[in-house]
Amino acid sequence: MKAPLKILAAAILFPVLTNAQLNKQEDLGRITGNFEGIGQYYTYDPDIGTPRVPEKILFNGFSNINYTRGDFRAGVRYETYQNVLLGFSPLYEGSGLTYRYAGYSVGDLDVTVGNFYEQFGNGQILRAYEERSLGIDNAFDGARMKYNTNGVYLTALIGKQRWYFDKGPGIVRAGDAEVNLNELLGSVLNGPTRITLGGSVVSKYQEDNNINLTLPENTLAYGGRFLLQHKTLSLSGEYTYKFNDPNADNGYIYQTGEMLSVSASYARKGLGINLSAHTLDNMFFRSDRNNSSQFQDLFINYIPALTKQHTYNLMATLYPYATQPNGEMAFQADIVGRLKRGTWYGGKYGTSINVNYSIATAVERTPVEDVDPDLEGQRTGHRYNLFKPGTDENGDIDQYFGDFNIEVTRKLSKKWKTKVTYQHLVYNQEVIEGKPGVPNVVANLGVIEGLYKINSKNAIRTEFQGLFTEQDKGDWATVVIEYTRSPHWFVSVMDQYNYGNSDEEKRLHYPNVNVGYIQGPTRITLGYGRQREGIFCVGGVCRRVPASNGATISVSTTF
Repeated sequence: MKAPLKILAAAILFPVLTNAQLNKQEDLGRITGNFEGIGQYYTYDPDIGTPRVPEKILFNGFSNINYTRGDFRAGVRYETYQNVLLGFSPLYEGSGLTYRYAGYSVGDLDVTVGNFYEQFGNGQILRAYEERSLGIDNAFDGARMKYNTNGVYLTALIGKQRWYFDKGPGIVRAGDAEVNLNELLGSVLNGPTRITLGGSVVSKYQEDNNINLTLPENTLAYGGRFLLQHKTLSLSGEYTYKFNDPNADNGYIYQTGEMLSVSASYARKGLGINLSAHTLDNMFFRSDRNNSSQFQDLFINYIPALTKQHTYNLMATLYPYATQPNGEMAFQADIVGRLKRGTWYGGKYGTSINVNYSIATAVERTPVEDVDPDLEGQRTGHRYNLFKPGTDENGDIDQYFGDFNIEVTRKLSKKWKTKVTYQHLVYNQEVIEGKPGVPNVVANLGVIEGLYKINSKNAIRTEFQGLFTEQDKGDWATVVIEYTRSPHWFVSVMDQYNYGNSDEEKRLHYPNVNVGYIQGPTRITLGYGRQREGIFCVGGVCRRVPASNGATISVSTTF
């Protein structure tokens, strides 16, 4: 057993054994955890372009085990990839303990050693998190201290980030302070207005071992934020500045990075409005400057996409948007309304309407000479204007993405519920997918969803989806039929059909069948069918998924 594991085992077992000897009736703590495993059997299918899988069966699995007793906590996570599923980084190979931690609280102070996740503000300066469906885990391995008292929240951390079964080369040092003025000032500020202020500093150290360039070994980023709430109104904003950070993502230019994000919302009965925007340039921030992996390795920060997170198959998986950290200006407006029930326009049971619009463009950039005299001879590549959209060679706004959609949900009777959705989409393949010289995809999509409750335990849900475009692979159609028998069973059948492909040999069907069983905290799903090649995204972070054909089984449970 390695030394860190011995220390962790002693930390867990010592308080249990000691208290068991002194007082057998005393609480010995609590153990909780979870398990998840996904295995897939792959069949070679040249029609849809699947790769050959020599192992035939691939498997991803993990289990967390956590122990808590009073103010003490500890835990481990074991992961195994035999071998890793297609679409995930091949560096996920083998098995081992990838996450272990111990922590305790003493009064207002909380300390964690080992692995931990953390986020400052909205994450644009620092966010360590796990998104297993994307294969992302940039947890810190080090130490973290939190001190909270009277509306003041302080955090300090230091550590390296997880890089599959190893750690990245950079050391991250960071601090964050947040002040809730209402809690701090008490009776002085106890009205309906609530104010929160915050600030962060993040520093990365990485040795300069580049033989061609002189690179800064320390990179500093700092930022501030605010949140103002007054009754039904809310306004927030965050600004981040990053000193020059030459890296593989930006072509090793000595350019600073900046990001500004703002959001405003209003809510009252029957109406909700949210407006958000951000603008940024050169905001790739990794703890390894030489890593530019498509798998989102070693990111210190996180920039969410200002687009609606669709759930329908064609909307969510064909042309999703991936945030462009090297520069974008984005805006989103979301309006949710409910029409009064019992009226001719609202119907007997009421009607909900959701209108959403988002757009992302380039920011204005002006190329500069290879050597910028204003920055002591360093290569900056360009100057930027965060408050002006960039243009293309024709002088038009260089649009990366556009999405207008409207959803109307209406309950027709006690048994029937329907939802109709329309989307107009503009998708820049050249920027988002790196396909030079191809035109933007301009598409119209429609979805009709119906839910029929047979009785209190049985229900049938259907979806009819269509995507219509003259670009890329042409028109698509999807049909979904799902039967649920509560509380244990569900069966779903789906077929995607690329009927509008200009190549008649590629006008293929992608059928898929899934059967699931749920018993308490345990869920078992068995599926079989084709999966087309595409991009899978969560919150503006994406990974490419290769085509596949075969059977899949997944098991998840908690205890």
